[in-house]
Amino acid sequence: MTMSMKDEILKRILAANGEAVSGQELANSLGVSRTAVWKHMQTLQEEGYTFETIKKKGYVLTGVPNSLSPTQIELFLKTEHFGREIHYFDVVDSTQTIAHKLAQEGAPHGTVIIGEEQTAGRGRMARPWESVHGSGIWMTVIVRPDVTPQQASSFTLVVAVAVTMAIKTLYQDIEPAIKWPNDLLINGKKCTGILTEMQAEADLVQALLVGIGINANQEAVDFSPDIADIATSLRLEAGEEINRAALVALILQYLEQFTELYIEEGFASIKTLWEQLSCTIGQRIEVTTIRERFEGIASGITDDGVLQLTQDDGLVRTIYAGDIKIL
Repeated sequence: MTMSMKDEILKRILAANGEAVSGQELANSLGVSRTAVWKHMQTLQEEGYTFETIKKKGYVLTGVPNSLSPTQIELFLKTEHFGREIHYFDVVDSTQTIAHKLAQEGAPHGTVIIGEEQTAGRGRMARPWESVHGSGIWMTVIVRPDVTPQQASSFTLVVAVAVTMAIKTLYQDIEPAIKWPNDLLINGKKCTGILTEMQAEADLVQALLVGIGINANQEAVDFSPDIADIATSLRLEAGEEINRAALVALILQYLEQFTELYIEEGFASIKTLWEQLSCTIGQRIEVTTIRERFEGIASGITDDGVLQLTQDDGLVRTIYAGDIKIL
């Protein structure tokens, strides 16, 4: 990841762990003027970082904003590929749109596009997704697995497992559950949506574009009236502010781990864990497809991640796509 001079200065100050960092030493080591360092410090303050200036010693970091900047995420990152290239935006129309362009231009496996706000965020079936500034996690990860388009159909379920495990690891009082195929619920309310799109040839996946939207730090008043009863945030459920950069880094760590397992062994190796984390299996559900609507018990998923539903007459139906409602 290529860092700007400002981010390099921030990285060194963060690494000092509360000790003073000399502005002159920063200037000398980075090959810039003392004035240039001061200007970058001013910019960091405008971004929400706070410093105490100690005479003859330098800058002491006193406050850090809850930011998704590459520098903040890198502090927590423990991956080999995922998140090693990050494209960060304060405001963006959709991280998914930018990911499509970057993937076509050859962006490497694990590239992340992330924004503080989306003005045209979208979910499945082009539904709008509310993306309030500075409150959630709105990102797309470019994944380049050596699989066929048919095999890739189950990858959304792999992503759901990774995100769920990251949330459970950091916030053990929260119990997120996966609603097939692409939502995470907490106490029956939606906190996360996943959108996977594909660039592929007939027999080879060029790239999977994994969009992840997480309501992290929203308060109840942040949700519009039409979704207030069905949406929640991690902050509301945990009762504390969510460190978004730490959560992003852990999601990327789990996503890299499960992606490697998925490429080597297929979805079947992750299926049992998905079922353990799901709120769908064993529940009576209503399924809506393009052509029809029907009910039954969600009896399981196949090794390819396809939902199986047992109707009241005993007929087992295979659900490849559709909306489900837990009854």
